[in-house]
Amino acid sequence: MNPTLAGLLQALALVGALALSYRPLGDAMARTLTTRKHLRVERGIYRLIGVNGDAEQTWSAYVRSVLAFSAVSVLFLYLFQRLQNHLWLSLGFPAVRPAMAWNTAASFVTNTNWQSYSGESTMGHLVQMAGLAVQNFLSAAVGIAVVAALIRGFTRHRTDTLGNFWVDLTRITLRVLLPISVVFALVLVGSGVVENLHAAQTVHTLVGGTQTIPGGPVASQEVIKELGTNGGGFYNANSAHPFENPNPFTNWLEIYLLLVISFALCRTFGRMVGSNKQGYTVLSVMGLYWAASAALMTFFESRHSGIAAQIAGAAMEGKEVRFGVPGSSLFAASTTLTSTGAVNAMHDSFTPLGGGLTIFNMMLGEIAPGGTGSGLYGILILAVVTVFVAGLMVGRTPEYLGKKISGREMKFASLYILATPAIVLCGTGLAMALKAGHGGGMSNTGPHGFSEVLYAFTSAANNNGSAFAGLTVTSTHWQTALGLAMLFGRFLPMIFVLALAGSLARQAPVPETTGTLRTHSPLFVGMLSGVILIVVGLTYFPALALGPLAEGLH
Repeated sequence: MNPTLAGLLQALALVGALALSYRPLGDAMARTLTTRKHLRVERGIYRLIGVNGDAEQTWSAYVRSVLAFSAVSVLFLYLFQRLQNHLWLSLGFPAVRPAMAWNTAASFVTNTNWQSYSGESTMGHLVQMAGLAVQNFLSAAVGIAVVAALIRGFTRHRTDTLGNFWVDLTRITLRVLLPISVVFALVLVGSGVVENLHAAQTVHTLVGGTQTIPGGPVASQEVIKELGTNGGGFYNANSAHPFENPNPFTNWLEIYLLLVISFALCRTFGRMVGSNKQGYTVLSVMGLYWAASAALMTFFESRHSGIAAQIAGAAMEGKEVRFGVPGSSLFAASTTLTSTGAVNAMHDSFTPLGGGLTIFNMMLGEIAPGGTGSGLYGILILAVVTVFVAGLMVGRTPEYLGKKISGREMKFASLYILATPAIVLCGTGLAMALKAGHGGGMSNTGPHGFSEVLYAFTSAANNNGSAFAGLTVTSTHWQTALGLAMLFGRFLPMIFVLALAGSLARQAPVPETTGTLRTHSPLFVGMLSGVILIVVGLTYFPALALGPLAEGLH
């Protein structure tokens, strides 16, 4: 089959599957986040942790709960790795060294899942299952809980409460993430993904040599890795490994899983604010950027500037033959537009403009559709900015979903927008200025070497976790710097989101008038799309010009 036609059919099938899932999954998550009924197992968990399931929290209490839970999670995962040589199913692996254990703990708790190690030769099965996979569930649930609190800020009036973090966390994990993961883990197992507790097996090849075949509980971790937009692979090759992603069907299914919740949350948003049109508006913007990125990525990778690649018809270096350019490009666009970070190809081997697009996708804030929860609250912040800009243009007090957007709300929105770029650009600048940075792991010089460093900090601060490769990040300097970038990039924006939610919840409702900007119209879709592009372009263009653009135009 023609590769272009194959890629188009994959994309159309993906859009169809996401469309079929949008309403039922979105409605189910809305019910989960709004019902007053607790399941018996949930009540048991509340008693165990000493939480009143019917109590509400202010925005500051919600923030403290998020930070306290995440801090305990980092400590637990760090100790788990440091003690793994004493644990069951350690496979004889030693304790993970301190700097790497810190980096990995920060990575998985922040939903980044950046990996500076080879999973099959570093982590025992118990650490993979009870440490890393558990954080895949919990970090995804934290992101959805935060966006639920923001939506409540829009829907509530004259109150200082936003729900209960512990209730949201428990419900999302038990009612949404676990059931879907169980079903699709079985599908992955049936499709050839490995699921066992075996240690590495040495086998004899047909030519008389030997080969080591690693086993492990892969399918159960693979599904939540994609569903929760986590991205941490069981093996070093991530979703390019045949035990994680054996064929074109599993490749397509994994792309579906990493997109489905983030897109369906638009329906959840519409249901919770009482207007499905608002959900479709946000969905339209996300969909436009996703479709444009997937198309451009496929174009760049199919039209390589090198003579050999032109003769071959595409740039296949670093890509799996069983996926080809269409499957690799669709995966790359989707994983960098969400905070997944899983990879089925070597992004460092992409064309300069294709690789630059993966960086730009993350610089967008991963809002098309973004991570579980984080993508939706990111685009809602930009919607607030868009309404404010529109109000300035016509000389009217801006309103969004029945709430006035005043200077206080704009301060929180501005701090949110500035936090991540500050981490990315300052981190990249320091790394290039310090010998421990540019001299301690860069295998390339010039624009490509700069792109590798820029990619690393963009991936870490935006909680994506994918790597450009070509950059050795196992030194204490890189482990520490990127770990801090992940933590600040995750929790600083969350604090500003919850502060904004608290400010909105305290307001009285503003009645809609003839002068109110319609925020569910094609005009607003265009305005929001433009604000996203302008904000990102003005912030990151100089850095992109020094790296991928300079290389691509050379």
